[in-house]
Amino acid sequence: MSAMLSTLFRPAVTVRPGRYVRRLFHAWAADIADYYARRAALKRLRECNDRELRDIGLARGQIEAAVYGFISRPDRGRPS
Repeated sequence: MSAMLSTLFRPAVTVRPGRYVRRLFHAWAADIADYYARRAALKRLRECNDRELRDIGLARGQIEAAVYGFISRPDRGRPS
């Protein structure tokens, strides 16, 4: 009763490279979608007048920081 070594043990490398390529493609596509969403948000906020910006709690100089997530909303502070 002899068995070949290749039938007893699976090869060490069983992962196909296609999975990684697919993950990279999806990450790349998500990054592009985020880029266009940020561009649209920047455009829309830059079209607002100062009163509209003040209503949402922004100054004109804070638009880019808000779009990129560097400014948090004051009502979303730490939970008490």
